[in-house]
Amino acid sequence: MKRLVFLLSISSGGFGHVPIGFAPIAQQLTFTPFHSNGIYGVGETVGWTVTPGPVPSTYQYKWTIRRNNAVVLKEGKLNLSSGRDTIQVAGDQPEMIYVAIEPYSDVADAHFDGGNTGRDTGLYAVGAAVAPTKLEVSTPRPPDFDAFWDAKLAAQTRIPIEAVLTPVDTDVPGVDMNTFQLDALGSKVHGYLAKPAREGRFPAVIQLQYAGVYALNAGAVARRASEGWLIMDIDSHDKLPSDPSGGIPRGYQAIGNTDRETSYFLKMYLRDSRALDYLLTRPDWDGKTIVLMGGSMGGQQSLALAGLRPERITAVLVCVPAGADSNADLHGRKAGYPNWPSGNPDVMKTALYFDTVNFAPRITAPVMAGIGFIDTTSPPAGIWTMLNLVHAPVEALPMIDSEHDNYTPEKARPCTTRSVEILDTIVHGGTFVPSR
Repeated sequence: MKRLVFLLSISSGGFGHVPIGFAPIAQQLTFTPFHSNGIYGVGETVGWTVTPGPVPSTYQYKWTIRRNNAVVLKEGKLNLSSGRDTIQVAGDQPEMIYVAIEPYSDVADAHFDGGNTGRDTGLYAVGAAVAPTKLEVSTPRPPDFDAFWDAKLAAQTRIPIEAVLTPVDTDVPGVDMNTFQLDALGSKVHGYLAKPAREGRFPAVIQLQYAGVYALNAGAVARRASEGWLIMDIDSHDKLPSDPSGGIPRGYQAIGNTDRETSYFLKMYLRDSRALDYLLTRPDWDGKTIVLMGGSMGGQQSLALAGLRPERITAVLVCVPAGADSNADLHGRKAGYPNWPSGNPDVMKTALYFDTVNFAPRITAPVMAGIGFIDTTSPPAGIWTMLNLVHAPVEALPMIDSEHDNYTPEKARPCTTRSVEILDTIVHGGTFVPSR
């Protein structure tokens, strides 16, 4: 049976990290799920057997079970006097179950060690899914969603691409690499482009970036090209890919969020589509294969682009994609990134035009999505709801022990591994067929 094992890790992601300098934290609780895959049917009992370890438990613990990490279903305290206890609840509807386990003490300044969420908070969490393929949308899709985006894409087609390529040195042998700049509607697109340094036509992959403002990893782009790909790595912002800041505000995701015409994500999504426009003009593209991939906000952009340009996409590979179920807080679910305030009706209305759930019905390419069951940045209920609307085969990859990938990178590694497997199949002429 699968057990949770805690590993303290330093994040490279865009949503925060474990402070450098902390020693590894000893795990005091082990959780064994009733179902090893973490998935249950409606009417089944969802639960975990809890035992001390790997080191003896130092504290007393209380737990709270929430539906979709929002609605409290049950609370209690662990009693490990017999060496084990259980946490359980009836799975009475399609839902994600999230259990927070917290140490408590009468000592005001007590310092709690432990946890499995990748944070130095002394917290544990476990998660499960109940009939997740039956999760439905929490908020109706705007009736003019398609018309809005079709008009924006049409307006962008009237803007010349005006591609500017600048050679970049790389120490990866057998690779040609450039930065690129393209004109889009209201902004410019920047990134790295690389390909094998030989004549030929190559399958293409478009890499979209996770949240934050940073310089892109040129070495990773070159290494992907060395595998046989024509790759475009797109900066999420209107800045040079080598620039670590570009004058972009750290809170960019909140810019213009009360109106769909001013939302920061409008130009971001349009830049992604413009990069695809340019890729289609290149004679070294094989004319048939375009894979979109990214994690977190990069997954969000990948899904949006797959919905915006469904006729051109071969496969979508996303790990813990953000941006789903933006109005969740209004409907008994926990929303995640971009973390727009649910108390502002204008923000909630705007959010629907950038929500991956509403792009999903337009997606026709097969999708693989890694889902962290204890993820509080990209909540799993929203991801599964989005997948349920895709008009193509999907492969949901449950990672039942994983918080967001920058907090628990080892627990999220199965998604990276699966992405590499799929890319290897495609670059060698195979087809991605979702395994489940």
